[in-house]
Amino acid sequence: MKRALALAMVLMSIAGPASAELVNAAARKPANDFTLPGRDGKAVKLSGLKGKVVLLDFWATWCTGCKVEIPWFIEFDKTYRAQGLAAVGVAMDDDGFKTVEPYLKTHPIPYTVVAGSDAAAAPYGISALPVTVLIDRSGRVAARHVGVVDKKMFEAELKQLLSERR
Repeated sequence: MKRALALAMVLMSIAGPASAELVNAAARKPANDFTLPGRDGKAVKLSGLKGKVVLLDFWATWCTGCKVEIPWFIEFDKTYRAQGLAAVGVAMDDDGFKTVEPYLKTHPIPYTVVAGSDAAAAPYGISALPVTVLIDRSGRVAARHVGVVDKKMFEAELKQLLSERR
């Protein structure tokens, strides 16, 4: 998958990033659930975060755009966690934590990081990285961003979702 994603990233850099505004609440579809291994070996189930706004970031250690966004996501996690934000990084490196764990030792990420899989990524249409999905408190997809997000716009979307009640 790494080679295909790398090619897609090159093509995306030519075309530019694609972003989406928040989907109207009435038109949002349920997020596809998955269970993936966390850093501590314990399973992380996406549906277990229902009631929170989820920042679901598909990334990899070799992804340049991902390395731009992750510090922003760390900042958002720190700022908005108490308001109900749950950030989850889905690491799409081919050999999982074998590659991800050494990266995290030199580039700490304080929010939840799981080892991704093609099966978990496929329903989200992951064909390039980074892809960031925003999930509302009811567990529905509110936005899907392909490429590096616009930080200010993305934060505005987070604030809007955090202000929504189920």
